[in-house]
Amino acid sequence: MHKILKTELNQLDELLTTAKEKGMAYLNSLSERPNSSTHQVTGSISLPEKGPGTLKALDQFSLRYEPLMVASSGPRFWGFVTGGTTPAAIVGDWLTSIYDQNTQTTKGHGDVSATIERETIQLLLELLQLPNDYLGGFVSGATMSNFTCLAVARQWAGHQLGKDFARDGISEAIPVLSATPHSSSIKCLAMLGIGSKNIIKIKTKSGNREAMDIAHLESTIANLDGKPFILISSAGTVNTVDFDDFLAIAKIKEKYCFWWHIDAAFGGFAACSPSYKQLLTGWEVADSITLDGHKWLNVPYESGIFLVKEEHHYLQVASFQNSNAPYLGDPMENFNYLNLLPENSRRLKALPVWFSLISYGREGYQAIVENCIALAKEFGQAIQESKRFELLAPIRLNTVCFSLKDQAHTASFLSSLNATGNVFMTPTVYQGKEAIRAAFVNYRTTKNDIVSVLKLMEEIGFQLHAGGEF
Repeated sequence: MHKILKTELNQLDELLTTAKEKGMAYLNSLSERPNSSTHQVTGSISLPEKGPGTLKALDQFSLRYEPLMVASSGPRFWGFVTGGTTPAAIVGDWLTSIYDQNTQTTKGHGDVSATIERETIQLLLELLQLPNDYLGGFVSGATMSNFTCLAVARQWAGHQLGKDFARDGISEAIPVLSATPHSSSIKCLAMLGIGSKNIIKIKTKSGNREAMDIAHLESTIANLDGKPFILISSAGTVNTVDFDDFLAIAKIKEKYCFWWHIDAAFGGFAACSPSYKQLLTGWEVADSITLDGHKWLNVPYESGIFLVKEEHHYLQVASFQNSNAPYLGDPMENFNYLNLLPENSRRLKALPVWFSLISYGREGYQAIVENCIALAKEFGQAIQESKRFELLAPIRLNTVCFSLKDQAHTASFLSSLNATGNVFMTPTVYQGKEAIRAAFVNYRTTKNDIVSVLKLMEEIGFQLHAGGEF
């Protein structure tokens, strides 16, 4: 064994303690830590001939990269839809690295990892009040969850035509219907060979809505003359968290044959709240569902979740099987995760979610979800009452979409606001207007954060106005 490795193996407790101290310094400063950074990495480094060891590497990291680490898991990072990391999830993530298990099969080597993953999926189904007829697993994020689900949908479409697209390749166009698909779904259509432009656009409901118009959906389906197609619907659109009418779609599915996929990356967790779960009524009929744990579950990244109806198991295996690997056994007879998703080998991604679900239970997640919604409504109400800002859409769940009333200066205002480091929001475009999007999804966020950010926004708006910018 190399002498540095041998020494550090004997000093592992000291190394982990040092790493823990650095990690705790970050976590304990999240409320004050900047949400943006102007730090620049200068110069370049070369691979050392003789490594200096982990403590020296940690010192170098602290000088070179640590100042770039923003409070993206903190209470005022409202850009994208990024949750924090619960204490239980951090424990689970640390143990994931320590145990270093490969999640593959439920028999033989690696069986405990797959067992934990399947149990975690069962816990999630209970949390979201979904039936047990879904087969699920963990991938790197919502994009790969959409990819996994839509790959099975592609195979289903081929099967309806008497073809095996996974084996022989796509030989004809697959109609894809959607109203407001997430960009990751469009990206997946490109990666799967279905085509990112191969979407038949469904009109949205009139008024301030992003949900699909059901009458237009049904007339579009009728015009397809029975050709198999994929429907991508939304449980929480990006700008305004609008939900498609799942109950109406479920009734349409009784009349027509199609693959129904729901992107519920964060909106699916509305099921945790008795007050908002009706938004998801009917979603249990869907063939596949995308969820993302690093959003409202508040667990680390690499926690995308796919759910596919178990009746489609044979299509899933046909899409992802390792057919030329006899040492792995018959993919149809032996449950093996590497035959159900893109990756062959994966870390124990489910463990942080398992720890967090067991630690906080249904009541804990109801509290997280409802607190975020309450804060979004409070922030949105303040925007609506402001003389400087304009609320662009109703607050349906946890995201606030707004702009300046002097709309031309929205971008410069957001740039100045984010530059303070006290809060981070993202730009967007809504109904042709430049807008700002604030997403509330972190369990650490409190009313005090809302108050301080609103005050800061007014100060920046006043300064820009006084400076003649608007």
